[in-house]
Amino acid sequence: MTTEYSASGDPKRSMELLWGIQDRPKRGPKPRLSVERIAAAAIGIADREGLAALSMRRVADDVGVTAMSLYTYLPSKAELVDVMLDTVLGEVPLPTEDGVGWRERLTRIARANRDLYLRHPWLLQVATGRPVLGPNLIAKYDHELAAVDGLGLTDVEMDLVVSLLADYVHGAVRGQIEAAQAVGRTGKTDDEWWAEWAPLLEKVFDAERYPIAARVGAAAGAEYNAPADPTRAFEFGLARLLDGIAAHLPT
Repeated sequence: MTTEYSASGDPKRSMELLWGIQDRPKRGPKPRLSVERIAAAAIGIADREGLAALSMRRVADDVGVTAMSLYTYLPSKAELVDVMLDTVLGEVPLPTEDGVGWRERLTRIARANRDLYLRHPWLLQVATGRPVLGPNLIAKYDHELAAVDGLGLTDVEMDLVVSLLADYVHGAVRGQIEAAQAVGRTGKTDDEWWAEWAPLLEKVFDAERYPIAARVGAAAGAEYNAPADPTRAFEFGLARLLDGIAAHLPT
């Protein structure tokens, strides 16, 4: 799986692009394109075909210019990925939620972030250990911190809670996305794949040797009517995570 790294190009240039402070020529013809349009085209390619299909030449073809022309707007693919990332973060709703408790607010934040990953699976392939601080990223961070403001946590604890929630969503959604991609990669549904290998599994699996796995696996399979239920697992894990945060809050 291709991995891109945020800020792997010129972070200063990326921030200038995101905040709209890059130098603009005072003379000459009006630019045919905008950074926003280029980012939208790149996001569409990544959504449809994955991050591995993304290249400056491919984006240039999509917007109807030469690759050399595209470089007059963005220095490289690295800065383009930075712009793409901040652009899709702007899709996350940031509603005013007066009167809504912290637990419900964090629940909504977690679900919104999960939905974002499901719309843009390529986000899982962008490492953000050194994020470029664009306007949408900062607005999203501020909104999420507001959900736990005033609960008696220190500022550092507030940051840790928000990071904990983000890490949970990132990990929980990965399995669901990988399972969905497996269908396209193999050309088989889960039912078809399991039906093909079930006879072999029946030969090698000893229920007496692994009684707990046999019992729980059968109960889970009957309950889900599938190998797993990603939505149910996500909600179960989220509820337990919030229980833990509640236990940590000052009384």
